[in-house]
Amino acid sequence: MLTTLRIKNLALVSDLTLELQPGCNVITGETGAGKSIIIGALNLVLGERADRTLIRNGSDSCSVEALFDVTELHVNKRGTPASGPARRGNGLKQAGPEAGAPSPLGKFLEENGLEPCEENQLVLKRTFTTGGTNRQFVNGSATTLNVLAAIGEWLVDMHGPHDHQSLLHPAKQLAILDAFGDLEKERAAFGELVQRRSALESEKTALIVDEKTYAQQLDLLRFQVNEISGARLQPGEDEGVEEKFQRASNAAKLLQLSQAALDLLDGNENSLLGQAGAVGRTLQELQRVDTGAGALVELHGQAASALRELQSGLSRYTEKVDVDPAQLQVLEERLDLLHSLKRKYGATLAEIIGFGDDAKRKLESLEQRDGELARLNGELQKLDAELLRQGRDLSAKRCKVIPQLAKAVGKQLDDLGFKQSKFDVAIRADSVGDEVTSLKSKESQSLLTSAPTLRQTGFDEIEFQFAPNPGEPAKPLRAIASSGEMARVMLALKTVLAAEDEIPVLIFDEVDANIGGETANAVGEKMKQIALRRQVLCITHLPQVAAPADAHYVVTKQVKDGRTISEIRLLDKKSRITELARMLGGQSDAARKHAEALLNG
Repeated sequence: MLTTLRIKNLALVSDLTLELQPGCNVITGETGAGKSIIIGALNLVLGERADRTLIRNGSDSCSVEALFDVTELHVNKRGTPASGPARRGNGLKQAGPEAGAPSPLGKFLEENGLEPCEENQLVLKRTFTTGGTNRQFVNGSATTLNVLAAIGEWLVDMHGPHDHQSLLHPAKQLAILDAFGDLEKERAAFGELVQRRSALESEKTALIVDEKTYAQQLDLLRFQVNEISGARLQPGEDEGVEEKFQRASNAAKLLQLSQAALDLLDGNENSLLGQAGAVGRTLQELQRVDTGAGALVELHGQAASALRELQSGLSRYTEKVDVDPAQLQVLEERLDLLHSLKRKYGATLAEIIGFGDDAKRKLESLEQRDGELARLNGELQKLDAELLRQGRDLSAKRCKVIPQLAKAVGKQLDDLGFKQSKFDVAIRADSVGDEVTSLKSKESQSLLTSAPTLRQTGFDEIEFQFAPNPGEPAKPLRAIASSGEMARVMLALKTVLAAEDEIPVLIFDEVDANIGGETANAVGEKMKQIALRRQVLCITHLPQVAAPADAHYVVTKQVKDGRTISEIRLLDKKSRITELARMLGGQSDAARKHAEALLNG
């Protein structure tokens, strides 16, 4: 449920905090007091595009923050844990998670790099500035507007002249029908078959090519396989080959330098070792004259020994330097081959080996094309038969469910003032044509005999239709012009589907447009009924709609420091009587008694 909504610097609101209650919440107030700002703020925090003109005059920025308690977000109509919120318009549906599995909401947050919910509290925040900066946060983590909007569609459904009208989309309506008829398992099973068929078709498409292209593919794959396998690659060998090549390519220079160093050490009488011997003899003479020079003789011995070790090391190094043009050519050719393979098939030898293995599998598949095609065609034939069987079965069950749904919704509409209206459902299968035929069980069977376009939701497309007045043709629900009519149809649907619908917070705006009397009483009772299973927030002008609510808020305009601001407060029972009396037309004794009677039911 939505527990808290805080608005800062939006239109007439300076700083407003709304603490909502479970069940049915109503918001009332004089026209122009700022009730619509509540809806506007919710739209913003649920991902609607920001309008900078909404920022309160004199402020540089505004923000909206919503706190949701998601403890019971994953409870479906049977009261069992479900996998998570579903966007039925996209064909998603809940299913029970395995024990110990992470929360689907938690998984969604994790996948989008967002902080997890603490104590089942989900915090959404939206800020934007006069300069055009727009930021949004989930649990304190910055995110995109699309992510915020996706979470919003899981949590809140708005009804009225607003954008969160999920029940208006044909795909959503089909999901509602399936939920009403408890057909989600059949729908999911059909969707899995469609996915399997798509995978087989992709395999088949890869094999079905013209002969010229087929021959070209074979030649290319054979060349690639032979080139990579013929190279006899060993992972990591490129580094060793590179090192050997560098030594071999510089062998002549290495030999020249090492030999020159040897000549300087012991190449002639003026070499370092020869000069060291003369120095040694001189130091020995010095020691005979002065015994204290023995340390110098010792140092000389160490130096001479180091020179002789250097000479030995250089001699060994020189012997190892191999000036072999043939070996150099072999190494150069190997290195060129490795570089060529890397340019074609991968940055590393491991990637090249993997490419070769994949090319080998593709080659084997192409060389066995006829057999593979026969196997795929056989599997597709079996799958198509199963798809047709399950699709027809699903459509037939929908045929039985639709009249039940239409009857149930029609009854609710009758209570809401549409005494002679008609709610109907239209059905279309893609192969039948553009004409939408109203569902009658005997008519629907003919729609199933053709081979329809495959969708994961089945063969059918449906659309809710509504005719508010007798003598008028039924039109798609989305084509209804009156927001009051739209809201009441939505309310009727929500009443019927309260047990099946998964969106936990419902918001109704203008549900009381152009109604009164007993219809207004019915609207209030319908929302109270829905609120037994969902949290409801309703903005209304009618006391009959406001009276049955669990919590009643009033929005007022105040002038403070020369500025007009909107404020909201929760009413106690005494204040509710006063507000209901105002809505009834005044504070007379009769109005207050009427208000008290409404409140006491």
